[in-house]
Amino acid sequence: MDNNTYFHQFKQDISAIELPTRFTFPFCYEPHPLAVTAAQELQHYIETQDDWSHNFGLDAAAEGLAIGKMFGVLVVKNQYNELGYLAAVSGKLAGSNKHRHFVPPIFDMLEENSFFLNEEVHLNALNRKIENLETSEELANAQRNLGLLKNGWDKSLDELKSKLRIQKKERKETRTKLKVSLSDAEYELLMEDMRSQSLKDKQQLQRFQYEMHLALETGSNHLHQLLSTITALKEERKMRSGNLQKQLFEQYNFRNAKGQHKNVVGIFDEFDRTTPPAGSGECAAPKLLQYAYENQLTPLALAEFWWGCSPASEIRRHKNYYPACRKKCEPILGYMLEGLVVDPNPMQQETTLDIALPQIYEDEDIIIINKPAEFLSVPGIYVKDSVYNRILQRYPKAGPIIIHRLDMSTSGLLVVAKNKEAHKFIQDQFIQHTIKKTYIALLDGIIEASSGLIDLPLRVDLDDRPRQMVCYTYGKPAQTKWEKIAIANNQTRVRFYPLTGRTHQLRMHAVHPNGLNTPIVGDDLYGRKANRLHLHAASITFIHPRSKQEMTFEIEPDF
Repeated sequence: MDNNTYFHQFKQDISAIELPTRFTFPFCYEPHPLAVTAAQELQHYIETQDDWSHNFGLDAAAEGLAIGKMFGVLVVKNQYNELGYLAAVSGKLAGSNKHRHFVPPIFDMLEENSFFLNEEVHLNALNRKIENLETSEELANAQRNLGLLKNGWDKSLDELKSKLRIQKKERKETRTKLKVSLSDAEYELLMEDMRSQSLKDKQQLQRFQYEMHLALETGSNHLHQLLSTITALKEERKMRSGNLQKQLFEQYNFRNAKGQHKNVVGIFDEFDRTTPPAGSGECAAPKLLQYAYENQLTPLALAEFWWGCSPASEIRRHKNYYPACRKKCEPILGYMLEGLVVDPNPMQQETTLDIALPQIYEDEDIIIINKPAEFLSVPGIYVKDSVYNRILQRYPKAGPIIIHRLDMSTSGLLVVAKNKEAHKFIQDQFIQHTIKKTYIALLDGIIEASSGLIDLPLRVDLDDRPRQMVCYTYGKPAQTKWEKIAIANNQTRVRFYPLTGRTHQLRMHAVHPNGLNTPIVGDDLYGRKANRLHLHAASITFIHPRSKQEMTFEIEPDF
């Protein structure tokens, strides 16, 4: 019998569930039934526990900021050959890293009197000083007074220059007027007098500019002192933050199944020579594996799920399973899994070699393909079978071939070119947005409205490629018109009219709370995995490159 505090024995009967033969590939997986059972038991605990209080955004009456969290379960076997599971939460929960139900962090930076908390006191004090100085009345007055002083001197300088220009013009007019009436000697005396006046004007301007410089310098000294103080405080903050982050990284030493240890800095350096992002090692998966290795527990299966409301920009749905994040976890988990037999990466498996590539039209310039779901438009890093390679095998001299693309998971109409003239002609239509495309999708829920326009700018999630996120600051414009077709079996069939062509645009616009708030059936990135992604490019209209006639192709999805 295992007396380990964090080893949870299954409450449900799992005797009929076969053990996994390989450990979960954490970046693309279907949860093993044992992991699903463990997750269900953990979810029951979260719903019924009274150990802590946290606002997940599921209760409108709850107080405080609503923050959803990622939880993880790790199915393990102990030294007595008993099955159980460990549980973890990403980051802190309810303001603490210590909870009786969840494995501890790799390093508890919130430990009382820890160097992190002590240094955080100094950093918070610096932040307050900087904020107080930047928002102080003294700084505002110094900036305002200097502005008024500069405006006054600038106005006086403009007036002086205008006066001197008038005097210069008058001297020129005098010279011209008197040149014919004066003798040479008299004219030379006049010119000498005018040169003297011109020199006095220049000296007057120089004196004024010097006095202006002295006055502005005096007026700016106080402001400069204040700004220099703020700059020095920011430099101190930057230095202390960097030193603190370095000291933190030194505490994060990870184990792997081979019994080896490596510091997080070394892991990231070996992976891609980058500095670990802040928070590396705080996700659920590394915590679970670390605890298992430290306590002689054999990892069998992993699953992570989201609990609570979704962040504003990312897509996280309550109780949905998600793969580990890429930016923080890929280097760490890659190291920690060394020594385990792990499921192969499905994104590196050639799975389409025996799948036919149906076409619905062909002439001397173009081919219209009905691309199957889970079939690449162009070769990937590992998987080479694709529309491009299939067409190139048939027509070795064709090219460029690919005019536009469909996501691997999306099925439907794809136009390919057999010669460069056709490629350029149709590609220009895509660039000019004159090509009309429609998609049919099956959404996992009921949509009440009948039609609409979704306008949500998108960019890639830099921490978790290839996932996209809504971003009003750096996102590219993305617009989709849509209309409802039918509702059946608690699912809604819709037609999408994309006005732009961003990566995962239709998937994001379907699932985002400010879009249709309903994922496409089978969307394993933003919703739930099914037999396939139920998204299909159903029609396309364009001008033929040779006949210059408009052509429309349509094909219904098989879902």
